Amino acid sequence: MKKAATLSMAAALALSLAPAMAQKTASQGIDEYRAMLQDGNPAELFEAKGEDLWKMARGPKNASLEKCDLGQGPGVVKGAFVALPRYFADTQRMQDLESRLVTCMETLQGFNAAEISKTAFGRGEMANVTALATWIAAESKGLKFNLSQSHQQEQTFYEVGKRLFFQRGGPHDFSCASCHGEEGKRIRLQDLPILSKNPGDGVGFAAWPAYRVSNGQMWSMQLRLNDCYRQQRFPYPGFASDATVALATYLGVNAKGAVSIAPAIKR
Repeated sequence: MKKAATLSMAAALALSLAPAMAQKTASQGIDEYRAMLQDGNPAELFEAKGEDLWKMARGPKNASLEKCDLGQGPGVVKGAFVALPRYFADTQRMQDLESRLVTCMETLQGFNAAEISKTAFGRGEMANVTALATWIAAESKGLKFNLSQSHQQEQTFYEVGKRLFFQRGGPHDFSCASCHGEEGKRIRLQDLPILSKNPGDGVGFAAWPAYRVSNGQMWSMQLRLNDCYRQQRFPYPGFASDATVALATYLGVNAKGAVSIAPAIKR
């Protein structure tokens, strides 16, 4: 009798909670899951490593990165992340955060930029680039994206990025827009933001770098774009290629005014 009564109470509780559970969408459930994970985001470990790397004398020249110019002036970190990619006169190139960091590692510390660029994500100096990008992004958390479009190269890369975003190809005839260009798209119960327009605070471009719970890795924006190409069954683009920087420019300009929550946490 006691066991039966306990089962009846459990059933009654489940029935009482059913209406509230039914009203919650899958998206709301995932948002709650992220909120719970955010408290104690493992990205904080990568932030701490990145800050140490910024200040540490390393490389053949035994120098730190504290004089690295990320676009706001030598050594200025705060606000740099939300203004990248941008055109840099010293390299005469459009650069995102990661490619700019590799430039500074070469010019200031003496590392071989080509060797770093060929290193797999998560290994060697490439892992250090990700940690540095994580810390620098964190220093601009809460700031609004405002990418420049004043230079001709910045305008050109935006237009190239737009074309790449809508370019279909591969065995599945996919494009970036196949997942991120229409309302109502979702994958694994997760709503996909529309990235051809401003998706709002902390969504899409404004959330990377991010810690991926599913594989226990810190993902930079370069890795995120690389994996998107993989899922489209396209060949991998080279690290910090003009294609990935152009796509990042397109997404970043579209995110104008959105508040950065990077480094975020993802499933």
